[in-house]
Amino acid sequence: MTDTELFNILALLRVEGVGDVVAKKLINHFGSAKAVLTASRSQILAIGGVGEVLYKNLKNEAVFKLAEAELQFIQTNNIKVTYYKDTDYPEKLKHCIDSPVVLFSLGNINLTNRKTISIVGTRQVTGYGTDFIQKFIKDIAPLSPVIVSGFAYGVDIQAHLAAVEHNLQTIGVLAHGLNQVYPKTHKKYMADIEANGGFFTEFWSTSKPDRENFVRRNRIVAGISDATIIVESAEKGGSLITANVANDYNRDVFAVPGRVTDKYSKGCNDLIKTQRANLLTSAEDFIYMMNWEAAQEKEKTVQKQLFITLEADEQKIYDYLQSNGKEQLDIIALQCEIPVFKLSSILLTMELKGVIRPLPGKMFEAV
Repeated sequence: MTDTELFNILALLRVEGVGDVVAKKLINHFGSAKAVLTASRSQILAIGGVGEVLYKNLKNEAVFKLAEAELQFIQTNNIKVTYYKDTDYPEKLKHCIDSPVVLFSLGNINLTNRKTISIVGTRQVTGYGTDFIQKFIKDIAPLSPVIVSGFAYGVDIQAHLAAVEHNLQTIGVLAHGLNQVYPKTHKKYMADIEANGGFFTEFWSTSKPDRENFVRRNRIVAGISDATIIVESAEKGGSLITANVANDYNRDVFAVPGRVTDKYSKGCNDLIKTQRANLLTSAEDFIYMMNWEAAQEKEKTVQKQLFITLEADEQKIYDYLQSNGKEQLDIIALQCEIPVFKLSSILLTMELKGVIRPLPGKMFEAV
């Protein structure tokens, strides 16, 4: 993306009435931000849901001065800008309708083909919550996941620090621009996090850490990840908003249970009770529920015996699973033309031979 393209994108985002959803709608229609800003009245009004007021706002030249100032800040501070059409824009976030048009970042973030976990919770984390975070991240470390959180007090910073301790990439999603640190006491952690990942934000250098920004940034925390884990939360809190957004995005949500008398387990227990989150007690639970393999299992796969003799039907099933990945029993039966009653015993034999493994939901995959 050239500086000119970025300048026009920034200008469009400064137009009153243009949020992420509207901006993407306009850009997708006209092909570029510049084309949107230079479009005629009839071209703009021809788009459904776009009215006269928005057209007039698009012609407000004040947005160009704001864009110029922000572009200068970006260039001076070597900030990376990732556009929603770029190949390195977080893939999972692309599928969220209200995802940011651009993300500003610092550090060495790489989400390509990476398992990603968001860990959030109360700012008043207890010893129970801290212990869970440290053990969970230690146990999940062999999978080399990316740990995402909000760089806030409590659960957030504990998740980041545990990730750094175990040499995992970690990303802090901020509720303000990259010209400041909030909370200020966390400035001492920035270098380590940048070296092991970095920071994402959608907010400009003119943005302050206002209350509504924290709510807004939660959708990035939820949308960027495969799963969101709530470690501790009171009955009300920002982490519960993150859980709800993750559910809306059809992401997996987990909550760590606690005693019914504990204030900061109330929110987690309610999530589990209302089936808005899976109960989580360990990394082993998480790996099982997510169908993720631990590194140790991969090593065992490499060591499995060679030249195993497979019967004709077994070979057909194995070849199908190798080509198509994990699949449900009924689909395997249909595609391999083997009756289900017969397939079950064949799959058991193949499991004992170590060439397939069963997964939750009557699914199987080749190893």
